[in-house]
Amino acid sequence: MTADLFDLPQARPAAHAPASPVSLAEGAVLLPALALPDASALIDAVHTIARVTPFRRMETPGGRLMSVAMTACGKYGWCSDRHGYRYTETSPLTGASWPPVPDIFAAVVRRATAAAGYPTPPLQSCLINRYEPGTRLSLHQDRDEDAPHMPIISISLGVAATFLWGGLHRADPTRRLRLTHGDVVVWGGPSRFVFHGIAPLARSFHPDTGECRFNLTFRQIHP
Repeated sequence: MTADLFDLPQARPAAHAPASPVSLAEGAVLLPALALPDASALIDAVHTIARVTPFRRMETPGGRLMSVAMTACGKYGWCSDRHGYRYTETSPLTGASWPPVPDIFAAVVRRATAAAGYPTPPLQSCLINRYEPGTRLSLHQDRDEDAPHMPIISISLGVAATFLWGGLHRADPTRRLRLTHGDVVVWGGPSRFVFHGIAPLARSFHPDTGECRFNLTFRQIHP
């Protein structure tokens, strides 16, 4: 069951203006445009990371290629192949450690964590997803981490996307939220295991990313 798409017009600020948080559920909040003042620096850092550890489409345990291309930074990166889903301290592509979390990433995550009312930022891992027209991420829960008390921070950059926000059960109703350049979503506490995903990305253009959308997702892997 899916609710209608809505754009939260009351929460859309002018460029670089402060925005009021929008509650999604207990422990979950949308922070419209919170990352907008730092968006260019964030995108530059993404490109720097990708030059060291390139984006790649991973294989699911069932043998299919994921439509979203991924890379990572931090102590841990997330991997998927026929052996399952897991976090690793080295890139399977390069054999080297993942690049460190850039200072600009950490600064925005700390700001978002504080704005959402959580005491500690999740900075052990940043997963970077690159969406192109038609790519999607199915509804799922983030359960591969051993620190469920820590929130997840998600930063949207580039082309707008439809964020699917469900409940704690796959069959729960799903809301469709339009996320635009610089938006940040934080979820934890009672909402830590909410099902979520991204609908197929519509063809569009953003001056900073072309037809692509980048999503930075920060997690704590171990306590």
